[in-house]
Amino acid sequence: MIAQGENASDLVGGVSLNDKDDLLTSVLLDLSQSATIQASNGIAQSILDSIGKTAKVHKPHVGRANFLVLKSPDVPSVLIETAFISNPTEEKRLTEREFQSNMAKAIARGIKNYFYRSPPPGTWIASQRQSTRHVVARGETLGGIANRYQVTLSSLRQVNKLPNDVILVGTELLIPTS
Repeated sequence: MIAQGENASDLVGGVSLNDKDDLLTSVLLDLSQSATIQASNGIAQSILDSIGKTAKVHKPHVGRANFLVLKSPDVPSVLIETAFISNPTEEKRLTEREFQSNMAKAIARGIKNYFYRSPPPGTWIASQRQSTRHVVARGETLGGIANRYQVTLSSLRQVNKLPNDVILVGTELLIPTS
């Protein structure tokens, strides 16, 4: 198992790391894992929001766990707790078809919502995405708007030909699609 793990870590995002020096490999793995964690958190929050519209959630925020299955350097992953078997009422709900169906639909909706909001470049969803426009409201910042639409600040500046982060209320911004 250790050897398989080591061999798997030699390939990140389709790029072989065998011929790279140790420092470069470390930096590439760190960058890849950071991006993957960010994507995982975004997907998890979208799923949590969707589940929250269907069922009561115990915590309104995404948690973190140090499980190996959540540590892939290039594949976003989430762990979803739908109920606790240590709670007899919740354990019973896990056996009910309606609860299972509602939970599955909420999870699928959360995943779909995330990928429609932030489609990976080069995917069918990205190619179908229409340009989004945003009218700046009082109290909004360019960074906050970029965060809301999950785009980089620099891409938001570039698409709108902004020389800096100063924006005026009422300004219509084009949100980049990828």
